[in-house]
Amino acid sequence: MTAVLVRPAGRRLVRAGRFTTTVSARSIAVGVAGLVATVAVAVVGIGKGSFTIPPGDVVDVLLGGGTPAQRLIVLDLRLPRILTALLVGAALAVSGALTQTLTRNPLASPDVLGVTNGASLGAVAVVVLAGPASGAVPLAALAGGLLAATLVYVLAWRRGVDGYRLVLVGLGFGELAQSGVSWFLVRAEIVDATRATVWLNGSVAGAEWAQVRPLAAALAVLLPLAVATSFTLQAMQFDDDVARSLGVRLQAGRLAVVLTAVALAAGSVAAAGPIEFVAFVVPQIALRLCGGSRPPLVVSAVLGALLVSVADLTARSLLTDRELPVGLVTAIVGAPYLLWLLVRTNRRMSA
Repeated sequence: MTAVLVRPAGRRLVRAGRFTTTVSARSIAVGVAGLVATVAVAVVGIGKGSFTIPPGDVVDVLLGGGTPAQRLIVLDLRLPRILTALLVGAALAVSGALTQTLTRNPLASPDVLGVTNGASLGAVAVVVLAGPASGAVPLAALAGGLLAATLVYVLAWRRGVDGYRLVLVGLGFGELAQSGVSWFLVRAEIVDATRATVWLNGSVAGAEWAQVRPLAAALAVLLPLAVATSFTLQAMQFDDDVARSLGVRLQAGRLAVVLTAVALAAGSVAAAGPIEFVAFVVPQIALRLCGGSRPPLVVSAVLGALLVSVADLTARSLLTDRELPVGLVTAIVGAPYLLWLLVRTNRRMSA
């Protein structure tokens, strides 16, 4: 009798979450505005450098025109960097949105699940043991992130996976992986340690088409998969019994969400290093701009691409004689936001 009463109510709530006109209109408006801003920032970023190209000429080159020199600079040197920033930002933001929805915790991100630290451990190990020129750094980062997530999921399993337990195990494993990174850096030669430290700060400098293509292919598969989990994610906002009454297989659904989030985070870390706070900050900004009960995936992807592209442009503009890692800029933005969210959450709990 309980299932009969809960199921229709649950369906009405899910339908309301899907088709509420106000939320949908806000999401579309925010998404379109974010997309326009992202394109504008990308065009400006492509034109910025030692050889400045006006935005109009950049658009001309992208449409097939321009001089041979402009085409070389735009298409071969600068476009891969901008595309890497956009793809990494989108991947991290969606990964964070999935993680925060799964754990029902606005403080959660792929860092919490140990994915970022696991990827960092794999990459630093290769840099120290085989050298950065081995070409295996991206693969090692990807393998390290996936292995870390697998171990965390297995260790958190107790007749199923609870979001709270997953966070606790992830935090512990992340600290263990970070200790491994520190150990490798202490044992490394000074040159290798310096290169590894630069990578650990997150950077899209020097990105080439060889990095863009696999990342774009991965997102072409993973982003639709993330969107396909929307019904499961919505059902997970209710109590477990209500979610089951809606026909959701909770453990299989949670596993699918975790795998998608992990693959997105690991792929982005493999391409550009661990760019901090994007996966944490962007979903919460998207949630506050769009409203609703959970971070919107598509808008999060757009705003994530915007944040990383703006951070990359800022990193190239702050100093005239050198370039800052993009991860340092996102940390400057994300750290105060984290403190504000912690204070806000603490006030709510004590109220």
